Formats: sequence, C-alpha cells, structure tokens
Amino acid sequence: MKTFSNRVNAITASPTLVMNGLAKQMQAEGIDVINLGVGEPDFQTPKNISDAAIEAIQAQKTSFYTPASGLPALKQAIVENVSQRYEAAITTQNVSVTTGAKLSLYVLMQVLLNPGDTVVTAAPEWVSYVEQIKLAGGELIEVHSESSSMKLTISDLDKIKETVKLVIVNSPTNPTGQVYSKQEIQDILDWSNTHGVYVILDEIYGQLVYNGAEFTSGLQLQHLENSAMIIVDGVSKAYSMTGWRIGWTLASSEIISAMNKLLGHMTSNPTVAAQYAAIEALNGEQDTVENMRQAFEQRLNTTFEAINKINGVHVDVKPQGAFYLFPQVDEKLKKLVGVSNTVELSTKILEEAHVALPAGEGFGMPGYLRLSYAKDQDTLNEAVLRLTQFFKKYTKD
Repeated sequence: MKTFSNRVNAITASPTLVMNGLAKQMQAEGIDVINLGVGEPDFQTPKNISDAAIEAIQAQKTSFYTPASGLPALKQAIVENVSQRYEAAITTQNVSVTTGAKLSLYVLMQVLLNPGDTVVTAAPEWVSYVEQIKLAGGELIEVHSESSSMKLTISDLDKIKETVKLVIVNSPTNPTGQVYSKQEIQDILDWSNTHGVYVILDEIYGQLVYNGAEFTSGLQLQHLENSAMIIVDGVSKAYSMTGWRIGWTLASSEIISAMNKLLGHMTSNPTVAAQYAAIEALNGEQDTVENMRQAFEQRLNTTFEAINKINGVHVDVKPQGAFYLFPQVDEKLKKLVGVSNTVELSTKILEEAHVALPAGEGFGMPGYLRLSYAKDQDTLNEAVLRLTQFFKKYTKD
C-alpha cells in the first residue's frame, strides 16, 4: 500500500480553515450559519486598489515573471511606507515579497531552523506557527505566561533551560488581540541580542489597534541590517486583501538572500496583478484603512461587553488590536453542555446554534474559543444571541 511522507502525516490541518470549511459546507446545504471562525475582514478591497490591478492587466504588465522576491517598485513602496510609518531606514535589499505573509513565515522556518532547534512563543499562538516549525524539524516551546494578558515576558524567557534559536512575537496577537508595549518589545529584542537568538515580529495586524492603544514596530527600536530581528507584514488585514496573497519579510540582507534562494524554487514570484494592487495599497489614499479600523473598534467595544454577559463565558482582558475575542468557557458550563473539551463544544455550537467558532486547542490553549468580530454588528449581535440561547438551554434548572 502506498503511504504519504512522515512529514505530512505529522502535521495537523489548520483548525481555523477546517471550521471554515465545515461552516461553508453547511451554508451550501442551506443552513443559516454565522461564520466567525476565519480571520478575514468582511470589507471589500478598496476600489482604488482593485482598479490598480485592472489597469496593470490592461497595460499588459502582468503576463511575465517578476523577480522571485517581488517587483522592484513594490519593494520600493514598502521601503517608503516603512520610512513614513516608523521613520526607519531600510533598503530594497532588506525586503522579500511573498505569496502572503503565511509563506514568509513558512520560508523563514525553513531558512532559520535545523532539526531539533528550539522555538519559543507565547500560548495561545497562531495555529500555523506550530505546523510550520514542525515541518522545519524544530521543537516548539509554548510559554503559558504568568501575565494576565498572555504575552511573552523576559521572566518567561529566562526560565527556559533549552538553547533557544528563535523567538516569535505576534503583536497585535492572534487570537487574544493583545498589543505588546514599546518596553515589552524592547526587552525581548535586548534579550535576544544578549543570547544570540533570532526574533520574528509578526506585525500583520499592526495598523489595527483600538481605544488609544499604541502599536510599536521593532523597526522603531532597532536597525534591521546585521541584526537578528525579522519583521513579517503584508496587506491582507489592514487593506482587506486576504485573497490577493501579498506579504513580505523585512530582515538583514543576508537573511533575505537566503529566503530568495528558496523562493526561487517555490513560487517563482508572487502574482503580478496582486503586486500592482499592493503598490497602490501602500502608495494610495489611506482613508479606507482608518474607516475599517474605526468599524472594528466599534465592533470590539460592543461585542466584548455582550460576550461577557453570557454566564460562564468571559474575556478577562479586553483586546487592544486585531479582530478577535478569545473567551474562556468555565469547566462547570462545559459539563452542563455535556462536553469534555472545547473541541467538542465548538462542534456542538456549530451543529446546534449554527455559529462557527474554532476551539482553543488549535491555538495551544484548551478551554477557550476564538471569535472573529470581522463581521457587521447586526451579524455579531445575532451570533451572541444564538450563543446565549445555546448555553441557556443547558443551564436551566
């Protein structure tokens, strides 16, 4: 009998995409499912961005290969955007454009890790970090921080006995929405410099912060060239361009060269029309970004209060960024519902309440559910109503 590789057999399918697939299957069957399981803005890509892609196609600019690391014009737009947003000086040699930020992260794991190398990140963590590290042969240490905001601290790092090769920090964080302060980022960079450790700062949600929270990029704190600091970003979240698949890595030119060598054997180059769209996203008017940010902020404030009114479900620390709530479900409530874990609970909620929420197990944090509030408020209100009714059904005396 033919078998698959040990590599693919060892990894687990993305729980967020699995839940998304189940929700879409039910919707195709005519079931009214509210899908809060996928990290995707509900806004259409701004018209000026789509128009730029159409214009590039009509001008016959999109038929042929670009450099594996992206169009020079897009890399220059990223350099200028970094200068405007963070007053940081980098060059195009510090930029590699990839088919989504997810590919940036995958390639970085392949470039940086040897089998057995230790990677540290705070739990809960984005689901694909786990499998990308596994595919590179690395060993992940999920730090369950003593911090109430579940962020990685220097105290946590100092307790690790293994030799660490890489630290990953996601700010704002998926799935908790917490934002690392300037001092917290500086402390982690200082620790990594002292210990000779690479640091990936996943900043994909950096433009989506709320209620006066301040986002700090590593680019504001440390020079990029000849450093072990690596930034991952892209246009998917802030510009509502998840389907366009354009992300990038910013790093020392030595790291970028290694990435590009691998990318040349993978995608050849990101889709050209999408690259022209990304140029417009960065260079064009930014009002739509702020409009979307304000909408997410309003949804957060309303939905955070509503979720915390459900008995047995609570979010202790209010998110500051991204577009997720990560509520904990009391053990007593799970028993009343008749489930032993939140995987079973999320499945039962989908089947009975028709609301799709990934379980915390996929994020390294059993006992929680992730809720994306990247939906209009009426839809979110209906989802909360369904969840309230679902739990009431099992908690009646």
